[in-house]
Amino acid sequence: MSIVLTEKLDHVLHIKLNRPAIHNAFNLDVIHELTFLFSKKNLPKNLRAIVLSGEGPSFCAGGDLEWMKSMIKYTRKQNQKDAEKLYDMFDTIFQCPLPVIGKVHGNVRGGGLGLTSVCDIVAAETNTLFGFSEAHLGLVPSVICPFVGRKMTESSLRELMVTGKVFSAQRAYDSGLVHFVGDKKSSDKFIADTLSSIYKCGPEAIQITKSLIDFIFTNPMNKAKAKTSKIIAERRVSAEGQEGMHGFLEKRPPTWRTSDL
Repeated sequence: MSIVLTEKLDHVLHIKLNRPAIHNAFNLDVIHELTFLFSKKNLPKNLRAIVLSGEGPSFCAGGDLEWMKSMIKYTRKQNQKDAEKLYDMFDTIFQCPLPVIGKVHGNVRGGGLGLTSVCDIVAAETNTLFGFSEAHLGLVPSVICPFVGRKMTESSLRELMVTGKVFSAQRAYDSGLVHFVGDKKSSDKFIADTLSSIYKCGPEAIQITKSLIDFIFTNPMNKAKAKTSKIIAERRVSAEGQEGMHGFLEKRPPTWRTSDL
């Protein structure tokens, strides 16, 4: 049985964690599989978005107990290498050029919060429970910190990381970690509506916008003028940009809304 399921529907790749018996806790095999699937060079052509979810009672409860047991005997060097692979997985998903939509439910703990944070848009079912459980084990949520720190408010992050306490989907919404909270049916509708909105946008424009947002948040303002003016100038003369502007002026939908990609 595959530990990660994939299905391409229309122009959306659905990636589903498939270890339901252990709440989709991940190990090195899952890390390798997700890193491979989200790598730009391995993405199928003509995709518009990716939906990440989990099979069974939970989205992802963090690290696999058996994997964690093996770490006890690791040397510091082995632990370093192991942690770098985990970071690379989160970073690969974070830097995926396509919009990544997360659908979370059940228990989302430890590294599961890392997976949630690297999604661009997240829908959480109402009864989802989150928690930075690392401190309860004498550990630190260090690898996921750069990613959740880009999503959650600093105030919430401080409280929830240093206490390790479980928090609700509503608290996750208030902190900026998720973008929608509702029952399964309404979460599915939110994702469907989100995909519909994505289909209305130029696919190249979305990818460039993602990279631009990352640039803006990781560079000083004195670099913004050259970068942003260059991007808009290039987009205005690009085939996609020209088609979008002509469609608007001619009161017709651009081709990416009406044709099969």
